[in-house]
Amino acid sequence: MVRSPNDGHLLERLDSISLNRRSFLMLGAAGAGSMLMRSPTVHARDKVATSARIVIAGAGAAGLTAASQLAARLDGARITLIDARQEHLYQPGFTLIAAGIKPMAYAISSTAEYLSPGVEWVQERVAEFDPEGNRVVTESGKAFPYDFLVVATGLKLDYAAIQGMDVTRIGQNGLGSVYHSPAKAEATWRALSEFADRGGIGVFGRPPTEMKCSGAPLKYTFISDDHLRRRGNRGKAELIYNAHNKTLFSVPIVHEKTRMLFQDRGIKIQYDHVLRAIDLDRRIATFAIPGGVEELKYDFINVIPPMRAPDAVRNSPLRWQEGPFASDGWMEVDKGNLRHQRYPNVFGVGDVAGVPKGKTAASVKWQVPVAVDHLIATITGAQSNAVYNGYTSCPMITRLGRAMLVEFDYQDNLAPSFPGVIAPLEELWVTWVIKTMALKPTYLAMLRGRA
Repeated sequence: MVRSPNDGHLLERLDSISLNRRSFLMLGAAGAGSMLMRSPTVHARDKVATSARIVIAGAGAAGLTAASQLAARLDGARITLIDARQEHLYQPGFTLIAAGIKPMAYAISSTAEYLSPGVEWVQERVAEFDPEGNRVVTESGKAFPYDFLVVATGLKLDYAAIQGMDVTRIGQNGLGSVYHSPAKAEATWRALSEFADRGGIGVFGRPPTEMKCSGAPLKYTFISDDHLRRRGNRGKAELIYNAHNKTLFSVPIVHEKTRMLFQDRGIKIQYDHVLRAIDLDRRIATFAIPGGVEELKYDFINVIPPMRAPDAVRNSPLRWQEGPFASDGWMEVDKGNLRHQRYPNVFGVGDVAGVPKGKTAASVKWQVPVAVDHLIATITGAQSNAVYNGYTSCPMITRLGRAMLVEFDYQDNLAPSFPGVIAPLEELWVTWVIKTMALKPTYLAMLRGRA
């Protein structure tokens, strides 16, 4: 019998989560979430009077957070937020939707809900950055001059780089893709649910580019394994994870822990496999491997596209000119203060920033206060000592009801928020609670500048 995808929403009432635990959660989730998404301490201070023109390109998590913090700390500034998006998407929730844990609406709200008083919202997309002329130009041709620019455009999902990929078919014929949108995450859940009822070959992996939340491909593999087990069909399935290089995760100790868990659960690992093409009708994926290509049949596949800077940034002087971040157009910023290395009145935060770590909501929580502090220090003629150390976090679901809390910095050092309380590489119920219930309220508070 094929189960309705909506049955998965009942997973919030897993046997391992009792009513007493839920009562505990209601009392402590907000505090736990705020500790996890901690940011450098910002002391209360008087507002800075200024007539500076500040343009923020992008109204995602980083852009809205920057607008809220700047509005709270400046008096008289003209803050203009430019983005055409009406909906605000809680992207950390996409995996939960694709796992059948949350409904599609869980990740959807509106940009207008998080606008601070005094912030002007221009509902267009930025088409051109002109840092020499200190202005940005929107798609309608309107120019916006600035004294300071904060680039928070996010990134581009480059599905077109995979030959044969068609996003309209996500959810059909075994095709899943968690990252595309809430609607496609829900469609991916339907495809996974059908796969979990039948078994077969499940294929997972990640692109060779920088990407947002690099733990998501791994957690979705774990989730798929657990759904098969819960339906008694794990013995009918082969799960294959194709790593793009020779590691599962950039932090060595996390790679080794994940490798051990995959081995324990019978998940096959293939290194140096990069998805290049897909035949959606025949269910065949083609991977580039050392020395050639390999075709792999599948019954279910989770496609994660290459991720690059948006075209407006890639085609601008703001991009890295050389080095590991140049080819995909990431923005050239100092990794410690997020200031552009050639245009000192420009800052880049969030996914678009070309830094070694940091394409997660938790990174935004750390990055934005640092960039804002340096921007305001420049206005006042002072110096800021705020530094972003690369902190990011990934509550990695390893089975339904359990997760590992993975937190680390630029140096690949583990940076636990709860030392002595939550072991960072243990599969724990409390980490599952943080991921599924505590983080979203903290995230929304962050957008409003309150976290």
